[in-house]
Amino acid sequence: MDNELVELVMDDTRERMAKAIEHVKLEFANVRTGRASSSLIENILVDYYGSETPLKQLANFSVPEPRLLVVSPFDKGAMSAIEKAIGNADIGLNPSNDGVVIRLAFPALTEERRKSFVKIVKTKAEEGKVALRGVRRHARQELETLEKEHGLPKDEIERLEKILDKMTQDEVAVVDVLLTHKEQELLEV
Repeated sequence: MDNELVELVMDDTRERMAKAIEHVKLEFANVRTGRASSSLIENILVDYYGSETPLKQLANFSVPEPRLLVVSPFDKGAMSAIEKAIGNADIGLNPSNDGVVIRLAFPALTEERRKSFVKIVKTKAEEGKVALRGVRRHARQELETLEKEHGLPKDEIERLEKILDKMTQDEVAVVDVLLTHKEQELLEV
């Protein structure tokens, strides 16, 4: 019984840490580099016939050139709503509409803008690390509860806490690797 509860706690912790890493990856994808990427706009909400709909449900995306993103709406009637939503998203892109597709030209990033993006990415990485530590803290609290309610031995708790610490260190290292990669991508001219 106790082993099953411990395994549930550990599995839940692994799952939550994996979700935290996925969230960091998603946050990093939303920070613009010099290259065109649909991840920057696909979650923008568009007022589509009175309901807020993510852009990825309303259009296809293609990247014919490294600095050009083409948005092809499924419904040509939604073209102006999509164009307005992209313009209002404050991502530094000006949509141009030719009646068939919307083109987004990604301007080259200035050195100052690159450095500000690096700061943003570092902040998001730190938020991810804090989230991972929060998951560890939650798991420790659950283990302490098991100790009190089910009489889990103290040495078993200490062993599990060491495993939790190792898991957390490993996941923080993953965030550091992702951060390093994103910094290189942002600073690449």
